[in-house]
Amino acid sequence: MNNSFTLLREQQIPEINSLARLYRHNQTGAELLSIINDDENKSFGITFRTPSADSTGLAHIMEHSVLCGSRKYPVKEPFIELVKGSLNTFLNAMTFSDKTTYPVASTNLQDFYNLVDVYLDAVFFPLIPEHTLAQEGWHYELDSPDAPLEYKGVVFNEMKGAYSSPDNRLGTVIEESLFPDHPYQFDAGGNPEVIPNLTYAQFKKFHETYYHPSNARIYFYGDDDPEKRLELLETYLQEFDRLEVHSEVPLRAPFDEPRRAEYPYDAGEDTAQKAMTSVNWVLAPHTDRERGLAFGMLSHILSGTPASPLRKTLIDSGLGEDVTGGLDTQIQQLVFSAGLKGLADENAGKVETLILETLQKLADDGLDPHAVEASLNTFEFRLRENNTGGFPRGLSLMMCTLASWIYDGDPIEPLGFEEPLQTIKAKIAAGEPYFENLIRTFLLDNPHRTTVLLKPDPNLRARTEAAERARLDATRAAMTD
Repeated sequence: MNNSFTLLREQQIPEINSLARLYRHNQTGAELLSIINDDENKSFGITFRTPSADSTGLAHIMEHSVLCGSRKYPVKEPFIELVKGSLNTFLNAMTFSDKTTYPVASTNLQDFYNLVDVYLDAVFFPLIPEHTLAQEGWHYELDSPDAPLEYKGVVFNEMKGAYSSPDNRLGTVIEESLFPDHPYQFDAGGNPEVIPNLTYAQFKKFHETYYHPSNARIYFYGDDDPEKRLELLETYLQEFDRLEVHSEVPLRAPFDEPRRAEYPYDAGEDTAQKAMTSVNWVLAPHTDRERGLAFGMLSHILSGTPASPLRKTLIDSGLGEDVTGGLDTQIQQLVFSAGLKGLADENAGKVETLILETLQKLADDGLDPHAVEASLNTFEFRLRENNTGGFPRGLSLMMCTLASWIYDGDPIEPLGFEEPLQTIKAKIAAGEPYFENLIRTFLLDNPHRTTVLLKPDPNLRARTEAAERARLDATRAAMTD
C-alpha cells in the first residue's frame, strides 16, 4: 500500500463491473479516482478547474501551450511526436467553460505508461516561454516593412473560424445570456476581439494558480496495476506542497423574471431567413443523480426524435428550417434549450410563444405514455450497453464523473445508474405525472429563462475588421523602426 495517498472510499459498481477507489494525496490534496476492471483499453485523465475571468481564451491557449514541450520532454511538439509514434486509442486535450482536461487511452501497457508520463510532465512542468504564448495564442506579424500589421496565432485563427459559425455563436450567447456576472458569461475558447489583450504575465500566473495538484482531479481506468498508478503519480506529486486554490464555480442565482437578448452575427450579404432564436432555461445543479437522469430523458422525450412533440411542432410550424437546442450537461447548472434556425427575425416572437404554448399543453394534457415508455427504454438500453463507439469507455465514464466531481461533488455516484433509474420507473408505473411535473416546475414556472435572437448583420464583418485594423494601425504607428 502506498503511504502517500489516503483511501477515502472503496466501492463496487456493478453497473460497470468495476471497483472504484477514491484517494486523496496527503501532501498536495490532489484527488484520484482509480477504477479497476478487466478492460484492456486503459484510460487516464487529469483535469483542472479553470474558470474564466475574461474572454481572452486563456484556458484554451494554456491547453495548447503545455503540450509544446516540458521539463522531461523538451522537444518542440511532444504532442505531435506522440500522435506519430504512439499506439493510443485516444489522445487529446479539451477546454470547457470551467475545466480543462487531458485524457489519453491505450491498450498497450507500456504505451499507456508513456502517455501518462508525457501528460503529467506537460501539465505540471511545461516550458511555456513567451514565444509559446505568441505561437499558440496571438502575436503581431508583418510580412514586409510596407505590409499592414496582422494578428496571428493558432488559437486566434481557430476562434476566428469558430466566430464565423452561427451554431457556435448561438451556443456562446446562450450561456452569456443565462449567466451574467458569472464566469460562464465569458468565452473560455477566446473571443478574437479580446484574445490580443492577453499578456505573458497573466499567462504564467494562470498556470501557477490552476495547474497545481491541489486543483487537480486525476483518473485511472482499466486493467493496469492499481498500485502502479499511485507510484507513477507520486513521482510528480511529491515535488509540490498543498496550495489554497480558489477556483470554485459559484451557482448563479436565479432570475426574478425571464429575459430577452439580441445579438448580431455575420451571415454574409444575404440575410433573408437566416435568423436563429432559442428559448433557454437554467434547470438545476449536478447534485441529484435522479434529476439529472430525468432531465436527459425529458430532453429526449421533447425533442430527441423526429416524432418528439416539441421538435415536431416547431418543424411543422414552417417558421424555420431546423430545430436547435437540447440539454447542456457540461456546466455546473444544467441548461435546456429549444429553438429554430433559418427563420425571419420578425418571427422570433412566434417561436417563443409556440414553444411555451406547446409545453403548457403537454403539462396540462399529459405526454404520450408510449413516447415516455420508448424514451425510458432507449435510455435504459444506452446505460446498460454503455456503447461509446470509437470513444474509449473509460473516458466516457470519466466525463460522467466530472459532471459532479469538478464541483466538489461525489465522483462515484454518477457511475451507478440502477437506483435512480428504478426510482423513476417506479414513480411512472405508480401513475405519477413525473415528466409533466418537471415541465411545469423547471420550464413553465421557472423564471431563469432567456429568449435569444441571433440576427444576421450584413455589416458586422466590415465593422469588426475595421475595428481590428484601427487597433493594429495604432500599434504600428507607435512602433519605432
